Amino acid sequence: MDNFDTTHSTTNSSIKNSQFLGLNINFPVFFISSGLAIIFSCLVLIFPEISNQFLSDTRGFVVSRFDTLFTVSMSAFTIIIFFLIISPYGKIRLGGNEASPEFSFISWVCMLFAAGVGIGMTFYGAAEPLSYYTGVFGTPLNVVPETEEAYRLAFSATIFHWGINGWSVYAMIGLSLAFFSYNWKLPLTIRSIFYPLLGNKIWGWQGDLIDIIAVLSTLFGLATSLGLGAQQASSGLLYLFDVPNNLLSQTLVIIFITSVAIFSVFRGLDKGVKVLSNINIGLASLLLVFVILAGPTYQIITSYGENLLFYFQDITRLSNWNRPEDQQWYRDWTIFYWAWWISWSPFVGMFIARISKGRTIREFLSAAMFVPLMFSLIWFSSFGQTAIFQFQEGIGELSKPVTDISLVLFYMLDNLLLPTVTSLFSLLMLVLFFVTSSDSGSLVINTITSGGKDNTPRIQRVIWAVIQGLIAVVLLVGGGSYALSAIQSGAISMALPFVFVLIIAAFSLLRGIYIETYDPKKKEDIHD
Repeated sequence: MDNFDTTHSTTNSSIKNSQFLGLNINFPVFFISSGLAIIFSCLVLIFPEISNQFLSDTRGFVVSRFDTLFTVSMSAFTIIIFFLIISPYGKIRLGGNEASPEFSFISWVCMLFAAGVGIGMTFYGAAEPLSYYTGVFGTPLNVVPETEEAYRLAFSATIFHWGINGWSVYAMIGLSLAFFSYNWKLPLTIRSIFYPLLGNKIWGWQGDLIDIIAVLSTLFGLATSLGLGAQQASSGLLYLFDVPNNLLSQTLVIIFITSVAIFSVFRGLDKGVKVLSNINIGLASLLLVFVILAGPTYQIITSYGENLLFYFQDITRLSNWNRPEDQQWYRDWTIFYWAWWISWSPFVGMFIARISKGRTIREFLSAAMFVPLMFSLIWFSSFGQTAIFQFQEGIGELSKPVTDISLVLFYMLDNLLLPTVTSLFSLLMLVLFFVTSSDSGSLVINTITSGGKDNTPRIQRVIWAVIQGLIAVVLLVGGGSYALSAIQSGAISMALPFVFVLIIAAFSLLRGIYIETYDPKKKEDIHD
């Protein structure tokens, strides 16, 4: 810390950018990241069978050799976050004591939440609890399907995947970025987190490597969500309008969404992302209220407290990585989710850091952990309870186990009031969540590849929106009939290198907070 190079740390211009064809970029990060993404896309399109096999083999290697690493890391991040919330460090304000929030609490939470989990919750809201209960893809802890224990774990396992463990990753990387950017005046890039450990080396190839890994992880994490969203949107179009659900329709959906996202990117954070995020949460809330009122209302409402209790009672069992009884389920579901959360963490983390100046560490972490937990609890309990109720009562298409989980939401709505209207409503909500994720991701990746700058040419954001869509399309095409598996494999593979980045980042954050509190002279020396 004592030998830090002070010439690099006062403003976002610390990282030397290059002017190239009207672009304002960090040359190595931009071209290596985009080049690798384009090369990967070309190889998948040229050699689809070989690429699909490679992705499948890589996924198998990662989940069989590093499943313990993913699980232990997620638990460790959660513990660190809780420590910071209850510790005296929680009163530190991001941006200094005089800083004030840029956005209202409601808008802030909406943007944080819509960017983080919108597509996934829409896709899995009814399908995940139902699939665990029926055992169509196996059951948590290998319990007998359609039993009381299966019912319990259907909800506790689902909330486990969408609760505080996952959000702890977002919270930690987001806090790290916000802390070093606003309190230490470093560029808003992933490399800045490592300043207390690497010093002036973050301005060299080491920092470039960190940012490149973050960009690639984000691209594949986003591609996973875009692919899932495209599959469900296509399923909705098939169900409502008899449009064939095939690779062509899914590709056209991604192209359409990418085009809308480009428009939003052009409008920027305030006029584009913020507005869409608020609309998304409004639509999601309306659909949620409808399901609660039109579904088995009493069972839904009474399940909230019960499922929350199940979650806290089962969290230790579900966090155990020594799982011979349900090893396949554990790797297919839990490890996939942890990899997905990790691959998304640079994107969501940077996004929530960008919108969180003026919040205290305690306020930031509490909102990022507990607001999503409560919304997830209510969402999955409402949709999952309704789907399981219809299965138990033998109602409609959900009277039997459903293997195509992209259709579960529409099957469920079909058995409630105004099925066509609510299905169209859900499809619109999915599309908007789709757009929000894409445009937010483009803004974040552009920030990383431009050395932390916000005021860059709009074309740079467009480039990354296009590349996101391209990767999602090629994974769908390359995966063929195993498209979903190919998409998931890409996310899991890129999560592996970034989990090591996250582990080191956690140590760097704690060291930086210690210096901020007990040895501010070292921090002040940076700017002298």
